[in-house]
Amino acid sequence: MIYLAHSKKGNIPEQEYSAHIRGVSSLAREYVRDMVSYSKYDKALLSQVVEKASAYHDMGKLNRDNQDVLSGKISSKSLPRNHVDAGAAHFLNDKYFFAVSAAAIQAHHIGFPDFSAEMNKGDAIFRDVSIASDVDRELPELEAIHDKLIESHFKYAEEEINGNRSVFFRMLLSCIADADHTNTAINYHKYPINAKTIPLRPAERLKQLDRRVAELQLKGANDERNALRNEMYHACRDVDIDSDISSCDSPVGSGKTTAVMAHLLALAEKRGLRRIFVVLPFTNIIKQSVETYRDMLVLPGENADEVVAELHHRADFESEDTRYLTALWRAPIIVTTAVAFFETLASNSTATLRRLHELPGSAIFVDEAHAALPASLLPIAWKWINIYATEWNCYWVLASGSLNRFWTIPKISDANNSNSVPEIIDDELRNRLSVYENRRISYHSDLCPKGTTELADWIVGFPGPRLVIMNTVQSAAVLADFFAENFGRECVEHLSTALTSNYREDTLNRVIKRLKNKEDTDWTLVATSCVEAGVNLSFRNGFRELGSLVSLLQASGRVNREGIHGDSEMWTFCISEDGMIKLNPGLKQSAAVLKGYFERNRTIEPELSTQSISDEIALYGLSGKHKKLISAEEVQNFPQVEHDFKVIDTDTRLVVVDSTVADRLQYGKVDWRELQKVSVQIAKYKLDELRTPMIMDNVYRWNLDYDDFLGYMAGIVKLKKYSGGVIII
Repeated sequence: MIYLAHSKKGNIPEQEYSAHIRGVSSLAREYVRDMVSYSKYDKALLSQVVEKASAYHDMGKLNRDNQDVLSGKISSKSLPRNHVDAGAAHFLNDKYFFAVSAAAIQAHHIGFPDFSAEMNKGDAIFRDVSIASDVDRELPELEAIHDKLIESHFKYAEEEINGNRSVFFRMLLSCIADADHTNTAINYHKYPINAKTIPLRPAERLKQLDRRVAELQLKGANDERNALRNEMYHACRDVDIDSDISSCDSPVGSGKTTAVMAHLLALAEKRGLRRIFVVLPFTNIIKQSVETYRDMLVLPGENADEVVAELHHRADFESEDTRYLTALWRAPIIVTTAVAFFETLASNSTATLRRLHELPGSAIFVDEAHAALPASLLPIAWKWINIYATEWNCYWVLASGSLNRFWTIPKISDANNSNSVPEIIDDELRNRLSVYENRRISYHSDLCPKGTTELADWIVGFPGPRLVIMNTVQSAAVLADFFAENFGRECVEHLSTALTSNYREDTLNRVIKRLKNKEDTDWTLVATSCVEAGVNLSFRNGFRELGSLVSLLQASGRVNREGIHGDSEMWTFCISEDGMIKLNPGLKQSAAVLKGYFERNRTIEPELSTQSISDEIALYGLSGKHKKLISAEEVQNFPQVEHDFKVIDTDTRLVVVDSTVADRLQYGKVDWRELQKVSVQIAKYKLDELRTPMIMDNVYRWNLDYDDFLGYMAGIVKLKKYSGGVIII
């Protein structure tokens, strides 16, 4: 009899059980081998458990009823018997009791359970109690079939974990889940059989980066500021850092993007690291950074997309039909968002967690670190940063033009987790760089709330080009639409995550072109916080809705960036909800702190950044979430950690706005790179209210208007107009 692991689909034949197990085991061995070379603890244990779990993870598929479905003898959308329980049972018996291996097998589709609840099950730990007795009866038969098909030799040593337990389990599951998903995708012709890993080659890339920076230096102005940028680059590249975590508090316009990359490449060569991550704020536009890195770091003969991977938003899929769409961390240089990065560290979902094993042995550049995470998530994130630094050979740089040193705040970094964080540039150089920052703009506020009409009329009274940043996607779209209708479409541009990455790129290129035209001044860019960091834009005057101090400081970095104007201003304003523009309740506390600074005439400056987060914590606390997260992490309550660790505390879904791609997606003809270019993230409650149709596996099709000006908000603004000037969702 031929035993199967996967059924026939279309023209693709069934996959035999033995082929799947051998394929998964081979990939899992490869993944764990690469990973444990960077591990301080548990190298042997990880290798042994991955070997055992990958060999027995699907043994329950050998059940006769399951085989009838897999062979097509019986038609069913799912297997009649939970196939993970048999493998778990194999490692939980009177002969030996290996709970770690059993836990990994139980979790390889649905993630880990709450370990405290599992321990309360006694002898039934990591078992499906609803079928356990039936599985136990047939287990000898399943083991005999498996042993006949698969020759396995294991070291049955004690499973004792010495490093951090929670991170250990995630790494373990990452290897097994990725091997399982990848082999399945290969079988269904949705992933290449011999996908090659591109090496980092840090010394070669650093040499090329040096050459490209030198060329730009020659082309640039022969002035003191350009000379300081060059000095900044060499200081970062050549600094000798022994710590596993460092910081870079660098002013606007100092060349941080390339300088820190030079530092990371030099450290990667010195420490033998395999990958570099650039983590940008969750609402950021990452295209400019990606283009810079591709231009400067891709070596001759390489494919730029494969060397510098661009991950805009998390797109992870659980079902076998959509797993191939998951964006993995296999490129040598990965530019991604804080949402995708940090939520992966917290994840318990196998589709997301499968990429985690690629992180050990990496250099991680958290750019604009002030905006990466809300305060309530910083304690556990800081804990993870330290664990990956000390146990998994990761090197971290926390950088910003207005860096809040959250690790110095006692309520965030406890006494047992107070890793020293040196600066990679010295105070003397930073002070010289900051001279230009102090002359660039002046800060002002008008805290009298304004509705849409009053706000627009007030803004256009200032010289342009003007930058306006609103606190919600809806407010930005509505204000941009108002500008277009009342002042002319040529007088306004709009930029937010309501636009797909392709259209954001087009808009950004148009904005850059307009900014270069010194005759084109009477216009306004209305945007969200996505332009506060990572984009090289410079406006005459800026306006930002009342929010956090660090967001204001970052927004100001897009105003008079080169210091060519002597009278540029950065204004903070308040809005009055009028059924059109809306307040963001998530910014209420940080906005209150900044409002207090204006009312007390505090000087707005980068040095106030750390104080602002301390003041927010002192006034409002960290909320109970941070304590729940730390507690859940310590006792391996993985579902709770994943549920509570949300960078954006809104349940969003992937929505495809291109109807052609949506049609092709149903037939598996789209890869993740194409998908992210034609999709947006929208809150699920909005999709429910709008009755947006689902294509598959929580991927939706946008069925309202979409245009290159307002993005998906074009359809919502149209609904607003039909309903008498009030947004109906």
